[in-house]
Amino acid sequence: MQLAPSFHALLLNFRPVFTAPSFRLFTLILTGWALSNRHRFITECIFTAGQVGVGHWSCFHRFFSHYAWSLDDLYRILARLLINRFAPTGPILLAADDTLCRKRGLHVFGAGMHHDPLLSSKALKVFSWGHDWVVLAFLVRQPWWAPSKVFATALLARLYTNVQGVAKGKKNRRRLKKGDAKPKRKKWRRPTGSPHRTRPELLVEMLTLLSSWFPDRQFVVCVDTAYAGKSVLRRLPPNVDLISQVHPHGVLYAPPPPKQAGQRGAPRKKGERLPDLQGWAADAQQPWQTLAFDQYGLHATLQVKVQQALYYTAGKERLLTIILTRDQTGQRPDHRFYCTRLDWDVRAILSAYASRWALEVTFEGAKQVLGLEDPANRLPRAVQRTAPMALVLYSLVVLWFDQEGHGHVRVPERPWYRRKRDVSFQDMVTTLRRLSWQEKIAEVVPRDGPHETWVAEVAELAARVG
Repeated sequence: MQLAPSFHALLLNFRPVFTAPSFRLFTLILTGWALSNRHRFITECIFTAGQVGVGHWSCFHRFFSHYAWSLDDLYRILARLLINRFAPTGPILLAADDTLCRKRGLHVFGAGMHHDPLLSSKALKVFSWGHDWVVLAFLVRQPWWAPSKVFATALLARLYTNVQGVAKGKKNRRRLKKGDAKPKRKKWRRPTGSPHRTRPELLVEMLTLLSSWFPDRQFVVCVDTAYAGKSVLRRLPPNVDLISQVHPHGVLYAPPPPKQAGQRGAPRKKGERLPDLQGWAADAQQPWQTLAFDQYGLHATLQVKVQQALYYTAGKERLLTIILTRDQTGQRPDHRFYCTRLDWDVRAILSAYASRWALEVTFEGAKQVLGLEDPANRLPRAVQRTAPMALVLYSLVVLWFDQEGHGHVRVPERPWYRRKRDVSFQDMVTTLRRLSWQEKIAEVVPRDGPHETWVAEVAELAARVG
């Protein structure tokens, strides 16, 4: 079994990453991964690709656990294909976040207890055992074949492992009695020589790598508050800007005043402390501006205030554009956003940040449609290589659909659902599967013969049931 010729031609761009035998396994694994509708175990990919009995199945397992190929080299070619296709000029908009893939087994490399946002609520925090992937994605905004949508195509991914540090000072072994004051909480530090990296550090690593691939391009990355602190803001590469939120209790300062003639001492690093969120919102001297948004991720009329200030605890002396937003309907709380790119206006900043929601949709599609959580691996290299293939395939499907697939999409007639205008990722995968099955069936039954309708129905059915 082989994918559609147009998709197979797209895979030829990755030939320099592999040897000839490895590239053959790469194409077969992606073929089985894309055509299967069951759990994406390696054995299932072997079966769906029609390779049962062709060589030994251990070769497919060893492709991830032992073969000598670089996942970052694969990412580099993928990034060039996506950026050259969708953003040949101008700033490149990115989004970053992490997602949990639940796993079983205490001996699976990299697995640990992580916060589970799907099972948690404001009152109850739930933790699940699994892998936590930090993903950096390129945002494809309003493509012509889906003008109301944004697609987040993964460029890089890193596995986060929550290795615990060690406490400073001696451990307090005294047992507390009733009425005793609780001891002060110990500060935790990373053991010397530990390879452990936090999620923000993994993001900085990926941004540094991506910016080195495109030194002449400017990037703008949108992140949530988990990546908004000093560990990211102070370590951004020169050609990367950041859009995020100020902590609700974060303190802002005015820019430092110029040093006066004859003034002694070093110049000031920051100006006067500015009002907090509530104080700024209640300040009548700066009126609200009203902006209406009707786009992907943001359908609301917001009141906004804007100023340039220092978020000193996170960014030191770096001047930022700070935006205060208030929803007229009261459905959203007040927020303060910041942007390191000073030449962007309020609408451009908020519009870019709203597009970050596409990354959550990508996580859902990669898990529900492409089985991001499915691979059952235990060895370190296999764990770090296998699951990202679902993200790579997601990006390739979006790229292929823009190049070729948009001319073959078929939206079924559903009288109960007439509001559908733009294609979803599920429609893209279905289109790829249908074209692939049509090519396979055409080897036995002529496509334009007396069984043309029957061939089309069988290909459509195979594309939807996997």
